[in-house]
Amino acid sequence: MRPNVVTEAGISTRLNQWWSSIPFITSGVILICGVIYLVCLLAGYDSFHQICFLPAAVASHFQVYRFYTSALFHGSLLHVLFNMLALVPLGTELERIMGSVRLLFLMFLLATTNAIFHLIIAFLAAYNPLYPLDFLVNECSIGFSGVIFSMIVIETSLSGVRFRSVFGLFNVPAEWYAWILLVLFQFLASNVSLLGHLCGILSGFAYTYGLFNYLLPGPSFYSSIEGLSVLSVCVRRPGFILCTGGTTYGQLPTYSNTSTTPSALIDANFLRNITSWMPSRRTTTTQEQEDPRFPGRAHTLGSAGAESTVREASANLHVRLLDNTTSSDLLTSSP
Repeated sequence: MRPNVVTEAGISTRLNQWWSSIPFITSGVILICGVIYLVCLLAGYDSFHQICFLPAAVASHFQVYRFYTSALFHGSLLHVLFNMLALVPLGTELERIMGSVRLLFLMFLLATTNAIFHLIIAFLAAYNPLYPLDFLVNECSIGFSGVIFSMIVIETSLSGVRFRSVFGLFNVPAEWYAWILLVLFQFLASNVSLLGHLCGILSGFAYTYGLFNYLLPGPSFYSSIEGLSVLSVCVRRPGFILCTGGTTYGQLPTYSNTSTTPSALIDANFLRNITSWMPSRRTTTTQEQEDPRFPGRAHTLGSAGAESTVREASANLHVRLLDNTTSSDLLTSSP
């Protein structure tokens, strides 16, 4: 009798499975940053003064392109490796929640707002009359870590967890998680831009609190982008996630014509979470009817509810028939 032989997948197979599980935009950013670093390495380019984020150059020569080139270039192999390994879980989770086009727009928005916050804080610190910090406007910063810190804040807010583990060593409250990482990186790593990471955290909190609501387009914008014939090849890719129809879970800031306060949004979510645990009759909502990502979802839920209702009505009718039969028999047999 031939013995059962259990074999494990090879390293190449596991790497292929791991890479195929990463969505389209996240894997695209990893490829772009990796290719840029390899080209700079092969070409011997190590002077990042022309592409880094330099507040003095942005203000004096209006070099806005530094907002985005500074996020895509990295200074060393460990720099790009650690940033991309941190991007994989964050980008994968957010892309599955938001969709590919929405995540791409979010990265663009975060890179822009991070640079603006960096510019404002650097000049305020450099020209304050009490203790001017002139070196901040001449500090050259590169790397995707500023956007990663923003994504950490957003993903932590969407996850709804109360505590987060820091490198598996200890747990901290979720609202302190990004700040703890900021402090640890400043003490453990060298040549780390404190202002770049700090502005990333500020942009993340500004997004979660809805301060960027009027900078976010409506769902029709994402639908029109996904419907472009030029992007049809990308949309058909297995890792491309459509963002049409809203989010899978979590509360994402979206464009709204009505002005709402953050406290009202929190109260509404709190009441919605409370009522979701209460027993109630299932009704078909408008979102279930109009969500194109889940075809037949409302019909399935409605059919289940109708089936249970029919069963209850049949059981009640059967009981009433038995009662009527018993009563008629008693009346017939009575003298």
